[in-house]
Amino acid sequence: MTIERQQVGQRMSRIVKHNGIIYLCGQVCKDATQDITGQTTTMLEKVDELLKEAGSDREHMLSATIYVKTMADFAGMNAVWDAWVPEGHAPARACVEAAMARPELLVEISVVATEI
Repeated sequence: MTIERQQVGQRMSRIVKHNGIIYLCGQVCKDATQDITGQTTTMLEKVDELLKEAGSDREHMLSATIYVKTMADFAGMNAVWDAWVPEGHAPARACVEAAMARPELLVEISVVATEI
C-alpha cells in the first residue's frame, strides 16, 4: 500500500493519497480581511485547486469538516457552501465552532475525497 504525499512541508502535507482516497489538510481563505462570505469563497477555491491537483473534484468528496470561528457566521458560510456543492453530491459533513490559528480567520475546512 503506497502513500503519496504532495506539497510536503515540515508540519504537514497539503495532499495525501492512499488507496484511491485523497486527504486534504485544513484550508483557509486566501484573504483574511474579507467577511465570512469572501473567506468561504476563496477557501473553497483552494479546495478546488487541490482536488484538481490530486486527481479529483467536488463531485467525489466523501466528507468535509468545517470549522467556523463563531456560529453567528454559520448561515453566511452555508450560503456559499450550498452554491458550491454540486446538487446530489453533498459529502458527509460536520461543522463546529472552533478557535482559529490566527484571529482574523473565520472559517477552515478539511476534505476527504476519492480519485476520479
